[in-house]
Amino acid sequence: MLDVDRLMTGLAKTRPIFHNEADFQHALAWQIHQELPDCQVRLEFNPDPDSAERRYLDIWLPTVGAAIELKYLTRRLDTAYDGERFALRDQGAQDIRRYDFLKDVQRLEQAIKQGQAKTGLAVLLTNDPSYWTQPERLDTIDADFRIHDGREITGRLAWSEKSSSGTTKSREVPITIQGSYTLPWQDYATLPEGRYTQFRYLTVQVGG
Repeated sequence: MLDVDRLMTGLAKTRPIFHNEADFQHALAWQIHQELPDCQVRLEFNPDPDSAERRYLDIWLPTVGAAIELKYLTRRLDTAYDGERFALRDQGAQDIRRYDFLKDVQRLEQAIKQGQAKTGLAVLLTNDPSYWTQPERLDTIDADFRIHDGREITGRLAWSEKSSSGTTKSREVPITIQGSYTLPWQDYATLPEGRYTQFRYLTVQVGG
């Protein structure tokens, strides 16, 4: 199984920040190639081209049967690193982005069940503390989809009955997590002084 913590630690030394999710995807793929030169790396791979649903894996490692799904979720940050400017936008909509991350976990479980992969990794990198911080309120409309540090996710996850159709549009279907996962957030990098300069990441390993 891939040592994600080692990969992320190595990546942080040269790339503590990324412009967007595609930038993160390519950088992590290159890090995998550097550390595991014999491991084939494919980006945006469709494991089932005959399916009516066109679903692509962010990173696919065919030699080890590993599927990786990535999320890069940001708060506004305008900074420079190694002479390069990074202007991250405030993505917001944390509730639906939590849903999307857990949907990745569900998809990875399905890919393994269908024999499309042997193991899966869902990785989320962010400078938004609201993702890793436990909320004070427990009755929010997205309570089932919270992914704060130390939380255990399993079973059926659904929106509160109080949620609006505008919030849940195209994400109405509950998520079902077959396994049980305790969410371990790890420090990634902290840039020079400023707001939202701390980056942390979450990894959920499925199968393997």
